[in-house]
Parts: sequence; C-alpha cells; structure tokens
Amino acid sequence: MEAYESVLLVKNEVFVFKIPPRTSNRGYRAADWNLQEPQWTGRMRLVAKGDDLIMKLEDKTSGELFAKCPIDKYPGVALEAVTDSSRYFVVKIQDDNGRSAYIGLGFGDRSDSFDLNVALQDHFKWLRKEQEGEGTADQQQMDFSFKEGETIKINMKITKKDGSEASRPRRAGGANVGGLLPPPPGGSKLPPPPSPQHVPTPAGTPAVPNTEWGDFNSASAPPQPPKPTTPANQQNWVQF
Repeated sequence: MEAYESVLLVKNEVFVFKIPPRTSNRGYRAADWNLQEPQWTGRMRLVAKGDDLIMKLEDKTSGELFAKCPIDKYPGVALEAVTDSSRYFVVKIQDDNGRSAYIGLGFGDRSDSFDLNVALQDHFKWLRKEQEGEGTADQQQMDFSFKEGETIKINMKITKKDGSEASRPRRAGGANVGGLLPPPPGGSKLPPPPSPQHVPTPAGTPAVPNTEWGDFNSASAPPQPPKPTTPANQQNWVQF
C-alpha cells in the first residue's frame, strides 16, 4: 500500500539567501548574510510521506518546485538554526541526481519560525512512538497454541433452567460427609426406664413410704424450722 502525502506546514512567504562558506566550528550567523537582498522569495511546504519528511520551496503563484530538502533528523545537518537569530536557518537542498548545496532560509516573523520548529518536533516524536510501538508489538507476540500431548482441564458449572445450580450426585455406599457419623438405622429411640415394682419387705424392717418420681425433690428437701410467733401484746407497737 502506497503511503499518502500529508502537509504539516505551509508558509506563503520565505526568503532564500546565498551564504558564505563556514570559517569556524561556531556555527552560522545570519549577520554575515546580505539580508537586504534575498536571492529568491516564495512559498515553503513541509510534506510528510510515510517516514519521509521533505521541505519544498515552491513558487507561490505557479507552484513550480525551486528546491527541496529531505529531513531525516531534527536538529541535524539538513536543517540547522543560526546562532544569532531565531528566524533564520541553514538548509541543505538536494536535487534528483544527489547533488547538494547549502542555502540560507529566513522568515519575516518569529511566529513562522516557531511553527516550523513545532511541526518538526511533533513529526519526529510521532515517528519515534510508532517505531517503539512496533517493537513492543513484536515482543508481545507469543505462541499460545497447544504442544503435542498437552491437554486442558475445564471445570464446568451446570445450571438448571430456573437458574439454580445442580448439586453433584452422591456417591454410592453412603459415604460420610464432613466426618460425621450417620444416624442409627430405623431411627429407634432409647427404651424408657422400668417402672418401680412392689418388693416384699423382710420382717423387722421399717416400712419406707412409696415415693413417686414427681415428689422426689419435695421428699428429699430438709424440713424447715417453724417461724416464731409474735405475742399479741407486742403486735403493732408503733401505734399509740
């Protein structure tokens, strides 16, 4: 699939200058250019196609291409800011035969050069994230297919039509659940105690009264002493 072009920035008026050769490693200075007499005036378009980024200098009336500058890095050799101004840059232009030359590029307003800086930084930041995302996707791609001889166990929960869960069938043999003993067979109860029977008392043994089971507590309780009575002449002594 062929990548489409996207225009990142358009500035309708830019100035091109002829610059002298660099004499030191300190960088270019716009003050050394003849800023009053630009060599060319036209339109600048910043175009991205896939991973490629190209600055195109075109005639603002006919759209004819004057020069182009492939940019693979920013800041870099293709586009370099001068040391004494924020409105001027040194641009490395190339033709279709691979020949290159350096020219000076200037903007009439600082906001135009600021827009160029932002567009370049945003593009390479997006490109860096795309490359990192592709690398992460390759690392996360794993093989989850079953190897030969591997099996999987699935615990399924059976649900009835009314929404309740079906209980598991009990095992045969009446296995105990939770370690509890089963109840006695038949649900039989303990037999009641035998009723007391009359036993003949030997001669000479004092007779013991026949005490019923319900009167056992009252018969075994100790006798209470009689309450003292108050003489008649001492009653109601508080009344005069």
